[in-house]
Amino acid sequence: MSTLSQAITESIQQALNSPKDFVALHEPCFSGNESKYVQECIESTFVSSVGKFVDRFEKEIADYTRAKYTVAVVNGTAALHVTLLLAGVESGDEVLVPALSFVATANSIRYCGAVPHFVDSEERTLGMDPEALRNYLQSSSEQRDGICVNRNTGCPIRAIIPVHIFGHPCDLGGLIAVAKDFNLTLIEDAAESLGSTYQGQHTGTFGLLGTLSFNGNKTITTGGGGAILTDDPKLAKRAKHLTTTAKLPHRWEYLHDEVGYNYRMPNLNAALGCAQLEELPEFLASKRRLFGCYQEAFQSTPQVRLFAEPEGSRSNYWLQTLLLDDSVANQRDAILEATNSVGLMTRPVWKLLHKLAPYRDCPCAPLPVAETLECRIINLPSSTWLV
Repeated sequence: MSTLSQAITESIQQALNSPKDFVALHEPCFSGNESKYVQECIESTFVSSVGKFVDRFEKEIADYTRAKYTVAVVNGTAALHVTLLLAGVESGDEVLVPALSFVATANSIRYCGAVPHFVDSEERTLGMDPEALRNYLQSSSEQRDGICVNRNTGCPIRAIIPVHIFGHPCDLGGLIAVAKDFNLTLIEDAAESLGSTYQGQHTGTFGLLGTLSFNGNKTITTGGGGAILTDDPKLAKRAKHLTTTAKLPHRWEYLHDEVGYNYRMPNLNAALGCAQLEELPEFLASKRRLFGCYQEAFQSTPQVRLFAEPEGSRSNYWLQTLLLDDSVANQRDAILEATNSVGLMTRPVWKLLHKLAPYRDCPCAPLPVAETLECRIINLPSSTWLV
């Protein structure tokens, strides 16, 4: 084990002081009314996509984020798919997304027959870089009848999807300005950032539409689940219609007026989510305490730094993130091997999307920052029960 690998391993152990032989990257915590609400749901027999817990969960998510409308769906990818359809993204369109993101962001675009167009990130937020994006669009796009068009492909660039990486809000002020100046619809991928705010406003509520995820590894979980956020009543109504197989109301007839999707969140999952929401304030406080523990443990560890929330934002610290200096980026895999070998589950960031087989031929901006971040990021154990 190298000196740096050993120092990082010891720093993690110091921060956690965990009695467990194996510490997962992020485990859910069920310490409230989860069993009670799920049992109540089972006893009611309303376990599918209709029931009081679905209605309650949607209202409570809307209240918490201060979005006017929430539509609960089966997962975050489904939420992204539907928001793109609602935003008018069509086959052949291009959608700007960071190359540094989970694959679901790109997959949802492909579901619409559209094309992901990959752009760079900034180290300050880990999210999409508005200045680099503006410069890139000025040289690679033009306006035709109020539509942003890729000069190289001739295809419309219809939308932009900022992603709040590991729960850290990206520079929404800058990205909103770019979207306005280039006639792009802004959709937020806030899958990882429930509980995070940008200048006091919850992430996922800045664009025309936003999305959340409640997968098992997120800050709160419904087992599998997601949500669509919007302030537009017409879009909210259409989102609910599309995610309920586009079924028209009728006492007994099965009438569907367009191609829809069986995407509504089941009541059983929503019951779990309602209980988890009750614990969210403590989960967020715990994650902030864990950041403090890591910060103290790593203060004397050379050539690394713990990623802190960007100025003007408050992060949920979903996944604690270690950034290696450029000079030791080549030791990333050795560090991953060393920590995992002693039962500390650490992970690298996702492989950049433009390198994946389905997306190698997609349009791509220069990615100097994303390329270096890919080699330098290590996620640390981040479960809420650790401190």
